[in-house]
Amino acid sequence: MLQSAYNEAVDWIHSLGRFGMKPGLERIQALLERLGNPQRSLRYLHIGGSNGKGSTAAMAASVLQESGYRVGLYTSPYLIAFSNRMSINGEDIPPGELVELVDRVRPLVEELEREPGPGALSQFEVVTALAFLFFARRRPDLVILEVGLGGRLDATNVVTPLVSVITNISLEHTAVLGDTVEAIAREKAGIIKPGVPLLTAAQDPAALAVIAGVCREREAPLYRVLPPGEEPCREGAQGAAAFAPGRITPEGQYFSYCGFARRWEELFVPLRGRYQLSNAATALASLELLERHGFAVGEKALRRGLEKTFWPGRLERLREKPLLIMDGAHNPAGMKALAAALPDYFRYRRLVLVLGIMADKDYNAMLAAILPLADALVLTRPQIDRAADLETLAAAAGRCFNGPMLKEEDVGLALRKALDLAGEEDAVLVTGSLYTVSEARAAFLAGRASRRHGFPS
Repeated sequence: MLQSAYNEAVDWIHSLGRFGMKPGLERIQALLERLGNPQRSLRYLHIGGSNGKGSTAAMAASVLQESGYRVGLYTSPYLIAFSNRMSINGEDIPPGELVELVDRVRPLVEELEREPGPGALSQFEVVTALAFLFFARRRPDLVILEVGLGGRLDATNVVTPLVSVITNISLEHTAVLGDTVEAIAREKAGIIKPGVPLLTAAQDPAALAVIAGVCREREAPLYRVLPPGEEPCREGAQGAAAFAPGRITPEGQYFSYCGFARRWEELFVPLRGRYQLSNAATALASLELLERHGFAVGEKALRRGLEKTFWPGRLERLREKPLLIMDGAHNPAGMKALAAALPDYFRYRRLVLVLGIMADKDYNAMLAAILPLADALVLTRPQIDRAADLETLAAAAGRCFNGPMLKEEDVGLALRKALDLAGEEDAVLVTGSLYTVSEARAAFLAGRASRRHGFPS
């Protein structure tokens, strides 16, 4: 009975996808007003940026949890089940509670849809409202809130956080956010609130200039995470934190961190990819800023929290012989970082690529970044309206790839075909979107558990 009600609730949420992406705050503000503005009872760390938002949030949450705090985490999209979107100390929202909250929200959403005014709510807006209700019920010490798209007009931008974070900025969602780094930076900088500290790991000079300008306008203190090598790693650098990469292991990597008042050596994080070190440093710098609001973090808890971080779908290795790797790179910058990271962590003879990309992404640049590494290609399409169709992807791939190319609409079947193409010394990489990774991961784990569907363990 509960499973049926849960499935119906999730199906209703997914049906709201027909309204697409709808930037703007009027609709969610109208809904939250009718719900009693649950978001106002909570404290937040608000994280935006082009890449690394989820990893940064996961590391910060893990350290705070190890420090004894109850931490809410809101991220998107989900990789395993819808309930992954909102959790407290790693425990997803229970199915029964999600059903209760949907029963409360659904009549109001349908009411607003019928009324003149801001119009029908998008799926992301409704899920964000559900998350605010869930967290308001449970009252965690802090909610780590990941921006969905952009920042200024994102549904999460109805809160005033303790600290705001912009991880980095690159060209993405250009049809919605603008076609220059400066335009996108201004949209991302929309999360900056008057007087609230802003921490950024952005490196592009034009993006930094925009962020600094908005901080001045809103009298928001600006703090930076510097790229490695830009400045010596020294304790107490004014308004800046720095990090230095250390040794790489098959399980992860080491680094040192120099913050605003703290310095730690030989920290270990189990997330692969050198770009994750910037995310780790950003998480640690945000925790230093949160300390000023009473969130004390000791070194032992910090080390344990980083070591325990689990964030699937980011250079995740799911099997050996052949290697199966999944990574949610979803824009050109992410794809370039993925291509650079592969040889650091994996050894293989040939690479079979499973690729599904959203139509609103710069898929030509993404393909140009990753296809030189591929020996065979399987194109696929996750079950989301925004996904690029196979013929479009095939035409784009054909301009820069001469190897074997297959097309398969079903992501699970695409993965099976890729594993069939791969020998024991080869690797299969699933990437292009977290939606693609989510479907491939679910298909693989279900097949491995039942020893069916061509996914031997």
